[in-house]
Amino acid sequence: MHNDSRIIALLQKRDEQALNMIRAAYGKLCFRIAQRMLGNQEDAEECVNDMLLAVWQTVPPHQPESLEAYLVTLLRRSAMDRLRQRNSQKRGGRQLAAALDELSELLPARDNVELECSRRALTKALRKCIDGLPAKAQRVFLQRYLLAMPLQEIAADNGMSLSAVKVLLHRTRKQMRDFLRKEGFDEQL
Repeated sequence: MHNDSRIIALLQKRDEQALNMIRAAYGKLCFRIAQRMLGNQEDAEECVNDMLLAVWQTVPPHQPESLEAYLVTLLRRSAMDRLRQRNSQKRGGRQLAAALDELSELLPARDNVELECSRRALTKALRKCIDGLPAKAQRVFLQRYLLAMPLQEIAADNGMSLSAVKVLLHRTRKQMRDFLRKEGFDEQL
């Protein structure tokens, strides 16, 4: 974390060394996430470069609490933009498409513009729910829906069977849906 505060300070000063430090500290992680999401090495590299540009353009007004989380968020936005620009089923990205399909029951429809609560309120509620999950459920959920890891890889990484991962994710999504309903998001679900 000490290094993160130094990187943020360099970004605030508009020192390009910050970008080299980000690439050294988080480049491999970001590339792996982009590769999983996009299924294409060239697109993943471009996505990481887009993320670096986005952090350069956004940090002076923003001061992220967690640099890693901020970078992953920027990276995922860039990857999602790329997926929208091309047919994700054609060139890869099947893991992300499958993961988003699994989550679709939790998230409000895009065309529902009359949401009672803002996107920030929903995000805050989701964070609160994820923070309240048991450690294993939290790790598996984030591996699937943040990192877009294949189910088999999640199973191997956590010493679980494939069916146990599927059941855990199903139960976690149900728990999250129930939590969101209690928080007042029931009309959007």
